[in-house]
Amino acid sequence: MRKVELKAMEQMKYEIIKNLVTNNGNKLNAANVAENVLARDFMATKPNEKWLSDITEFKATNGRKLYLCAIMDLFYNSVVAYTLSTTANNEQLYKTFKKALKLNPGASPLFHSDRGYQYTSIQFKKMLEEQGITHSMSRVGKCIDNGPIENLWGIIKTEMFYINKFNNTIEIEKAVNDYIEFYNNMRLQSKLKSQTPMEYRNLAI
Repeated sequence: MRKVELKAMEQMKYEIIKNLVTNNGNKLNAANVAENVLARDFMATKPNEKWLSDITEFKATNGRKLYLCAIMDLFYNSVVAYTLSTTANNEQLYKTFKKALKLNPGASPLFHSDRGYQYTSIQFKKMLEEQGITHSMSRVGKCIDNGPIENLWGIIKTEMFYINKFNNTIEIEKAVNDYIEFYNNMRLQSKLKSQTPMEYRNLAI
C-alpha cells in the first residue's frame, strides 16, 4: 500500500440514537421485549443458525430520507435480505422478513434485533412464533449487542455513502443496491478466509 500510495479509509464516527418513541408516534411494546439470548456470541457453525436485523437511514441533500432494513446471516456475514423505503415502519420489516424466509425455505434461526418498535410489534412476534423462531434483543443502550450489523452500516456508509453526494433518495437507492451486490459477491473478508460471503456460503453448502 505504501508503494502505490494507498491509504485505508477510516470509518466516520457517528452517534447511534435509539429512541423508544419515534417521531411519528410509534411506541415500543414493552410486553414483546425479549431477553438477550444471543449474548454477543457472534459465531455460527452453519447457514441460517443466527440472523441479525436492524434499520438504518440515509439522508439526501434535499432533506429526504431513505431507510434500509436488512437481515444478516452470521455464518457467512452476508446480507440475506433487505428492503429500502422512504418510511421506516412495521411493514418494511415484515416485507424484509418474508423475503428472507422465501430465499431460505424452512429456516429457523435465532433472530436478534434491537428494541425498536418494529421489532416489538405484536404482528412481528406472531410471525416469528409461526416459524418457530426464538427472538433475542439487545439490552437498552448496548448497540454492541448487535455489533456485526452495526459494523455493516459503518462499512456501507464509509465506503459508499459518505464519499459521495446524493441529491435524492432515488440516487441513494441505486447506490445501496449496487453496494450490497458488491458486498455479497465481490468484497473479500478476512473473517471468511479471504472469500466473499457468497463464495463462503456456497463452499459450506
